[in-house]
Amino acid sequence: MDTAARRTVVRDSLGVAIATGTYGLSFGAVGVASGLDVAQTCALSLLMFTGASQFALAGVLGSGGTPVAGALTALLLGTRNTLYGLRLAPLLGYRGWRRFTTAHLLIDESTAMAVTRPTRELSRTGFLTTGATIFVLWNLTTLAGAVAGEQLGDPRDLGLDAAVGAAFLALLWPRLTTPLTRLVAGLAALVAAGAVTVTPAGVPVLVAAGVAVLVGALTARSGDPEPDEEVPT
Repeated sequence: MDTAARRTVVRDSLGVAIATGTYGLSFGAVGVASGLDVAQTCALSLLMFTGASQFALAGVLGSGGTPVAGALTALLLGTRNTLYGLRLAPLLGYRGWRRFTTAHLLIDESTAMAVTRPTRELSRTGFLTTGATIFVLWNLTTLAGAVAGEQLGDPRDLGLDAAVGAAFLALLWPRLTTPLTRLVAGLAALVAAGAVTVTPAGVPVLVAAGVAVLVGALTARSGDPEPDEEVPT
């Protein structure tokens, strides 16, 4: 492997990992603000390890939703990792216990740092460096944030009850890079806002997800050729 290329991948991966891993401080504080204790908050980072799903679960619980609604919301957001896995499995080429172990590091950032590499070895370097570094930092900063948040008392006194929404928006905003994604986000927000008044906590997120499914189906259909249209070869 080209040593210079490997150093570049490691450097880029560490930059992304450090910036992302320290954000676990926010989840630690949000977790205890939502009613979880320090151990439960840390367990989510250790076992679930996917930021959007963790924030979603904490948000549902913090707003009075049931654990089932929170789990379903987290699962819905986590389904994207399955698609990442389909792309990375042949790219990384891991087998047996290595595939099982590395699957836990399959997140947005580790995927992004792997798929753009020209060789399998560089893809593995980017994936493992990013995923492992974020995992360690995320769990350490989650603990720090949870301990600090638990010492603050009632989170509503400091406005921390709004932290889940703010944190989730911060995760979402950088991904709204096209008119279509902005349209989906806007429509989903309107649907969720309307559902809040008539559905239990946690359900509005699930209902709003239907917007993405509908837009995706309509977009795919509009991209298909008409029955009598010749398909270029």
